[in-house]
Amino acid sequence: MAEKQAHLNGASYGPPIPPPQHHHRPGRGSDCGCCCFLAFILKVVITVAMLIGLFILIIWLIFRPINKVEFHVTDVALTQFNYTNNMLQFNLAANISIRNPNKKIGIYYDRIEARAFYEDQRFGYHALTAFYQGHKNTSVLNVVFKGQQAVTLQGEELTQFNQERTSGLYSIALELSLRIRFKLGKVKTARFKPKVECDDLKIPLNGSPVAGISNNKCEIKF
Repeated sequence: MAEKQAHLNGASYGPPIPPPQHHHRPGRGSDCGCCCFLAFILKVVITVAMLIGLFILIIWLIFRPINKVEFHVTDVALTQFNYTNNMLQFNLAANISIRNPNKKIGIYYDRIEARAFYEDQRFGYHALTAFYQGHKNTSVLNVVFKGQQAVTLQGEELTQFNQERTSGLYSIALELSLRIRFKLGKVKTARFKPKVECDDLKIPLNGSPVAGISNNKCEIKF
């Protein structure tokens, strides 16, 4: 009895109590961090885009130089304009003047593409050299269209051509496709892509009794 009692006094009083377990939901913290980072990047991009757009809008509203720049067709020479078997043979040269009346704003003409149309069909193309136009300056573009192009004239279009061939006065349209920037001091704006349309030009064939051209002012469109 004594031995049993001593054994009981040295024994443990029960099984060990396990430590408390902490439950963790995997992925919640990482998902939040990724989403928050993407949202932050998106806000930064939107803010920068808005600031750039606001800057361009302010420059445009204050200066608006494109409204003052004027384009005119000053001289033309049409030495060939024959239409046979759906082929148009042509030789057309034109001078287009550009007037920049602004005192503080210069213009970069980064791209200049000239096109010629007859009865809404393009028959000529000419890419010109880029240049910079300074303040209160007049520049002249020399445009030449020469060669042959497939053109389909039917019905009223063909009748119109025959009438104009008899009169020696042709209705030709010129168009300039531009990529330009404005410069004020050291500040340069973003690129604009206007089109300059010189429609309803009445151009005489060399040797015809009609001289000069009518409606030589061009219109700027964006």
